[in-house]
Amino acid sequence: MKKSVIVLILVIVLMAFIPLFALKDAEFGGSDDAGSQVVEEVDSGYEPWATPIFEQALGGELPGEVESLLFCIQTGIGVGIIAFVMGRFVERKKWTKDN
Repeated sequence: MKKSVIVLILVIVLMAFIPLFALKDAEFGGSDDAGSQVVEEVDSGYEPWATPIFEQALGGELPGEVESLLFCIQTGIGVGIIAFVMGRFVERKKWTKDN
């Protein structure tokens, strides 16, 4: 048991660090950038029909740190909901076993 845990931890660490050395000159972009490029290739005259709510309210683009913060908050809320639902399923299973 202990050996398998150590091997798994080693595999995870290698999976995290090997790409850093193997892909030295690689550029990593987000899906937003890739989507924008495809839209530009398909129709160069495309005009967006909606703008982000916060950009309208603040009158400009949000700083990257604020966008990251909002994304992390959204992720945390989603994980909390999923964990709550999964916990309810586990507790329901325990209660139905006892009865």
